[in-house]
Amino acid sequence: MILDLFRLDGRVALVTGAARGIGAAIAGGLAEAGADVALLDVGDCNETSDAITAADRRSSVLKVDLGELTELGADGAVNEVVGALGGIDILVNNAGIIRRADAVDYSEADWNAVLQVNLTSAFLLAQATARYLMRHGSGGKIIQIASMLSFQGGVRVPAYAAAKSGIAGLTRALANEWAPH
Repeated sequence: MILDLFRLDGRVALVTGAARGIGAAIAGGLAEAGADVALLDVGDCNETSDAITAADRRSSVLKVDLGELTELGADGAVNEVVGALGGIDILVNNAGIIRRADAVDYSEADWNAVLQVNLTSAFLLAQATARYLMRHGSGGKIIQIASMLSFQGGVRVPAYAAAKSGIAGLTRALANEWAPH
């Protein structure tokens, strides 16, 4: 069957924002394809974890607030995944937040919070994952979730549009630099 070409048996994925929505669906799809999945979220991932174990895959839950993530914390998260599931082959940077306000009234605190979760944490986790993958010479996949607002801009969501546009640019930059690996 054609789906056999997309099997992920023996692979380990880390999915951010895995407690619900798109992140939970991505984690479930990866498990259905055969991957063991680490679930990273500030929220409760028990339902997603149960779905993964129901697919006869292993899961690990990392309770992490991406709004506070540092380089050291990103390295620690990747190391925790490696310790719990034996490695990491796939990172899906899915987590995101949105704050709405007219641009002229948009607060610096909201700007910083959205960019931290939606862009900075994605870079730090991609960087930590790439370090692991390059050290082990195994190759891997880093998947970044952008938005149509990366291209359209949106209304009353300046930080979200900027962060998701940043994700699109960051993805191209990392692909150019890391393609040989």
